[in-house]
Amino acid sequence: QVQLVESGGGLVQAGGSLRLSCAASGSIFSTNVEGWYRQAPGKQREFVAVIISGGTTNYADSVKGRFTISRDNAKNTAYLQMSSLKPEDTAVYYCFLDQDGDQYWGQGTQVTVSP
Repeated sequence: QVQLVESGGGLVQAGGSLRLSCAASGSIFSTNVEGWYRQAPGKQREFVAVIISGGTTNYADSVKGRFTISRDNAKNTAYLQMSSLKPEDTAVYYCFLDQDGDQYWGQGTQVTVSP
């Protein structure tokens, strides 16, 4: 079993930055995929970014160049550095971890960007 705990959300003005963390505990394999989705009010959950255990990353076009995903394998923690934030980035951000055919989700952390 794997547990994911997110932190780092909050309220920030447009143009500001935030860093989200996703700490994983439990049975973590050396090979897995971690990433982030987000869900704004009244909208479907959408992909934000992903990183595989080898370090390859991929981003949604809407965040490319502004967000950076990284991971610290020793700490079993993934990070999402968000810069140049826009009001349309306002959402609940969920981290996920895929390994061995199973997918795990965190509880979500609210990010609010004011104009």
